[in-house]
Parts: sequence; structure tokens; C-alpha cells
Amino acid sequence: MEKVLLGVDLGGTTTKLALINVYGEIIHKWEIATDISENGKNITMNIAKAIDAKLEELNEPKSKMLGIGMGAPGPVNFTNGSIYEAVNLGWKDYPLKDLLEVETSLPAVIDNDANMAALGEMWKGAGEGAKDLVCVTLGTGVGGGVIHNGKIVHGISGAAGEIGHMTVVTEGGAPCNCGKVGCLETVASATGIVRLASEALGMAGEPSLLQERIQEGNRLSSKLLFQCALAGDSLSKSVVDRVGNYLGLALSHVGNVMNPEKIVIGGGVSNAGDILLEPVRKAFELYSFKRVRKSTKIHLATLGNDAGVIGAAWLIKNRLNPS
Repeated sequence: MEKVLLGVDLGGTTTKLALINVYGEIIHKWEIATDISENGKNITMNIAKAIDAKLEELNEPKSKMLGIGMGAPGPVNFTNGSIYEAVNLGWKDYPLKDLLEVETSLPAVIDNDANMAALGEMWKGAGEGAKDLVCVTLGTGVGGGVIHNGKIVHGISGAAGEIGHMTVVTEGGAPCNCGKVGCLETVASATGIVRLASEALGMAGEPSLLQERIQEGNRLSSKLLFQCALAGDSLSKSVVDRVGNYLGLALSHVGNVMNPEKIVIGGGVSNAGDILLEPVRKAFELYSFKRVRKSTKIHLATLGNDAGVIGAAWLIKNRLNPS
């Protein structure tokens, strides 16, 4: 096996790992459960054990590994690789980089997981070739990564790119986990979309395909909503259009400030495809500045769940060899 990088995408439930060559090609990938017990104190040790076990399985020496890049939830102090706070892991001012290097005996670099996804899409995905890029991830929450001139924008306290906490509902907004109300995350995440759909069903004055599917025993989910919208259900389509309008509004603000070459939409919700992308683009055209809407293009992400590990590999590769 040639010299490789290890990309790690740390999640609250599972941790994705991948051996990746210096050209961004995945050689081998796997995942392990994330042990969040005792405030996540076993996470770095478990990752180290998983690496050793995989190398033994592949009959490859550790000397072929150049380093580890890891995407972690929450804001990251990029200067020392510590985590300011990761609520779902129980971390606060947690020295993740130092602990990971001690456990693995390899150089490591840490950044926010959404930033890593943005770097992955820039290197090998929908943002390939762009040095000014914004990536938005729509999943259980809404994350974001901002890249300017090929480098991640962190901000003074590691909170740059928190697109999910832009206020898009100024009156009567739903509470967000961040403590505010009306955040984009409350209307464009998978959970936020389900809430909007549930509200629409409660106010519906006539039958809908979505209601029929639920009565047949299907669980209300963003995936079911998009399926019904694709099938022509007017109630579902109205909810999707509403989500698209909120997201397009938020992205217009991002575009007006950053004027990136590309805005890439990823995460599980983006699997809806064009039925979501069309109202997003329509709203972006409506709300963005003329020069922005002519020069900034919106695309769906192409790397799926691999974006984070590929971006993490890119970051450690470039940290080790900045040229």
C-alpha cells in the first residue's frame, strides 16, 4: 500500500474512518460506534485501536500512514486542535488533537465536521476547482463551512460558517437548540422539515397523499414528504417550497456577503434532489444581489457521507505539506 492519510468523521453515534491516498481516492473505509459514555473519554483510544486493528487486518505497517485529519462536531480552536464545546459528546475545552496524537503516535489536525465536508467537496466533489466555496449540510441539524481562497474561514472563536443559526423566521419562529428562535435549522433540517409538515397536516382542510401514507403506517419523515411532493401531493409540495424559500433566503445572505463561486448543498436532506433545489434557486434569485446571482452557482453535493473523511484527509495532507 502506498503512503496514506487517515480521514476521520466523528459523529455522536458512529465514527467514520477511511484510508485515503494523496490524490483523494479512498482505499478502504469503515466505521465504529462512538462511545459517548463518561463524557467521551474513550473516543480517541477507540479510534487508535480501530486503526491498529485495520492495519493488522490489511497486513500493512503503521509507517505508511502520514497523519490523521479529523472532523469533530462543534466549534474548534484551530490553533491547538481543542474543542471549544461539543454538547452531544460532553466535551468543553477538550484537547482532542493532543489526545489523538498521544493515542496514535501520528500527527493530527482537527477541524469542525462541516468544514471538513466543505473541504472534501472542494477537493473531489461538487466544488472541485473552486477556491471560494460555501458548503451547507442539511441533516439532523444544519451545518456550514466557508472556504475563501482555498482556506477555511474560522472566525475569532471558531464559529464562522454557522449558517444553521441564521435567523430566517423573524416572528413566531420555533425554538432552536442554540437557545434562539427562528433559526434556519428549525425549518431546513430533517427535524425542522418534519415539524413544518406536521403543522401543515394539522391545518389541512382536505385529504392529502402525505396523510394517506401516514395512515398506512409510514412514519412522517422528510424523506416521505419529498416522496409525496414528487408524486404531486400539493400539501407536501407547499411544505417543500416553504423550506426551499427559507434556505434560499439564507443562502442569498451568504452569497451577498461572500460572493463565492459555488454554494454546495449536502447532507441527508439534499438527497431530495431537484425538487428541493428548484425552490432554493428560485428564492436565491429573488433575494440575492444581481452580481451575486449571476456569478454564484448552487449545486448539490456529490460525495455523500464520504465528504467529511476526504476533507479531513485533504487538511492533514496540506498541513504536512503546505506547498
